Amino acid sequence: MGAPTDPIADMLTMIRNALRARHPKVDMPSSRIKVEIARVLKEEGFLSAYKVIEEKKRKNLRLYLKYDGHKQSVITQLRRISRPGRRVYRGQAELKPVLADLGISIVSTPQGIMTGRAARRTGLGGEVLCEVW
Repeated sequence: MGAPTDPIADMLTMIRNALRARHPKVDMPSSRIKVEIARVLKEEGFLSAYKVIEEKKRKNLRLYLKYDGHKQSVITQLRRISRPGRRVYRGQAELKPVLADLGISIVSTPQGIMTGRAARRTGLGGEVLCEVW
């Protein structure tokens, strides 16, 4: 029996590896939650674009990575917070700014996936999926 998989951790690792190799884009198997995470990353300026592409009956998520003028990645760190073995939930008051508001936390709330900042503003708590800065 194989180890239980964590698709979100796999997604973050694929992004991390692609950034380290300075790739312009990275493809991964698509899922609704990954598309929502990509949407938040795009809205917050960490990705230049993303799209779902269908190849041979399988849907893939393609992320277009963003670099500054000096070929430095806009994303410096991605950290998985809640894992399948240890879920991390935070109430509205417990959602703290990441890196003095230079980074974001991505939270799964009853109203969908959003940043920790948006969840605080909306008065929601939820599962803290990851932090990005």
